[in-house]
Amino acid sequence: MLIILTILQAPEYVSFQKGDWPISGEKIPDMVALTMGFSVQEDLSWPGLQAGPLFQRPKANVLVVVRGVDNLALPQSVASYPLENPVPFTLDSVAETVHSLFAEDTPVVLQLAPSEERLYMLGKANAVFEDLPVTLQQIRARLSQDGSVLAALPLNALSRNAEADLLFLSEVQVLHDITALLQRHRHLAKDHSPDLYSLELSGLEELGRRYGQDSPQYRDATSILANVLQKFGQDVFGLYGDSAVVEVVTVKNFEAPLTRKSRSILESKQISNPGSPYNLAYKYNFNYAVIFNIVLWLMILLALAVIIISYNLWNMDPGYDSIIYRMTNQKIRLD
Repeated sequence: MLIILTILQAPEYVSFQKGDWPISGEKIPDMVALTMGFSVQEDLSWPGLQAGPLFQRPKANVLVVVRGVDNLALPQSVASYPLENPVPFTLDSVAETVHSLFAEDTPVVLQLAPSEERLYMLGKANAVFEDLPVTLQQIRARLSQDGSVLAALPLNALSRNAEADLLFLSEVQVLHDITALLQRHRHLAKDHSPDLYSLELSGLEELGRRYGQDSPQYRDATSILANVLQKFGQDVFGLYGDSAVVEVVTVKNFEAPLTRKSRSILESKQISNPGSPYNLAYKYNFNYAVIFNIVLWLMILLALAVIIISYNLWNMDPGYDSIIYRMTNQKIRLD
């Protein structure tokens, strides 16, 4: 089984080194977190990503997982790496970090799988994507409306009536609608909060299961998806002012099924600890070490300042070190 991680777009200050360095699939969330400037629990000992400027981080990270294909012939890319340990992964930890650090802003946190009708959103920017088609019924209705991708795509062997073909075309439509919504709401790409997109596409997997990987339908869909992803990456990269990272992961199929509990598209309720039924606080915060060091060294400096000042006051000679006593002594002598 072959899994490829392709860096489709990245700004210059996010340095991806070209080389045949494999990365474990379970480390993908850590890599995404590091590109966005967040800390991780364990250091990522992977030479493919080098440390960038501390105060210059991308405004968005977009990860697209394509199931059912070994590798896509993408026209242009920054770098590609093989992936080991093909286990399902999610960006839930990165999403929670974005939401907890920028809860008062309008970060876009969108995790979507159209084939399984799964939607996971956080933040105040949800209302912008409330018109985004999620269920297959909504997406099929969107394909029949004005401005759908059917009018622009060379379908060739693909059919507008077959179930598997419509699933693939619906995923292409979702990619188109995401960039269209961002173009209408450009303020989301210009604020100070980073955005996170995680999209899972399995239309090719269904086409390969239905027609076979040697079928003209599968070959045409592979070519279409490669061009669509290339344009999608360029559009997102341009909307964020050339300050976004776009990754594509291609995998035949994962070893275990990936499930996620669906959430309402308008849900923005903030819970201190969603995993606790008693609404307890988190046991550990990644910012704890930073805050602890700031408070510790500040208290040490203040304590040293108090000790030094007290020592100097205790050993001060009033007749020589104080102008008040010096003037008083002179006045007494004159009298």
